[in-house]
Amino acid sequence: MLRLRVLTAAVLIAVLVSALFWLPRTGWWLFAAAVIGLCAREWGGLVAPAMRSLYALLLLALAAGSLWLVTLHPGTGRIWYWAAACYWVLAAPLWIARRPAGAAWPRLLAGVFVLVPAFLAIVQLRAWGPGTLLGLLGLVWTSDTAAYFVGSRFGRHKLAPAISPGKTWEGVAGALLASAVYASVWAASGAALPAPGGAFVALLLVLTVIGILGDLVESQLKRAAGVKDSGNLLPGHGGMLDRLDALLAVLPFAALVFLA
Repeated sequence: MLRLRVLTAAVLIAVLVSALFWLPRTGWWLFAAAVIGLCAREWGGLVAPAMRSLYALLLLALAAGSLWLVTLHPGTGRIWYWAAACYWVLAAPLWIARRPAGAAWPRLLAGVFVLVPAFLAIVQLRAWGPGTLLGLLGLVWTSDTAAYFVGSRFGRHKLAPAISPGKTWEGVAGALLASAVYASVWAASGAALPAPGGAFVALLLVLTVIGILGDLVESQLKRAAGVKDSGNLLPGHGGMLDRLDALLAVLPFAALVFLA
């Protein structure tokens, strides 16, 4: 299983990095829309399986309209980013603390505030600088990998056993330590940063915590649906949401900082 996970991750990284640096602007928009559309279909499938395709189409239409507004008035993207920030800070912790139940529409609406801002952030951060977006992707990959291996080796204390039994506080510590090292190397690289050294490292640690929150939200969504994975698109990983859950939470916050 580990070999399959590594092989799939290597292929995904190769495809993503190639698209990030080589696709023209419109090609990147279409690439991002395809990724978010797959995530939307999986989100809809977890909440209301009968309307997963319709949900994906409606969300993509909303994302396309929002992108059109952003191209005319770039500042309008910040409205979406602040909406996403409010969701992650105010609503997501309640989601994690209490199993989502009842009507499907609140969870479908939550998907809008997760996926549309992430789509706009992917587009705008790439326009700001492909290297910066790659750096943010690397942060999430680093923290996820560290959490997985440290948690597997040293994990004793469960982070959220009712939601995701495999996650541990030791894994969180490993993710934060790895992110601190990663952020320190980034800060020392001489790249343009939105904050000076120490503040930048602290910022990336906050983004790491937000990513863990995104992971837990998706785990709670799957728990409510009674499934292990959001899909079976990616061998060894599950669905697109399983692979991008942390990134979807991180990118709108990063856009607020880098695009200020």
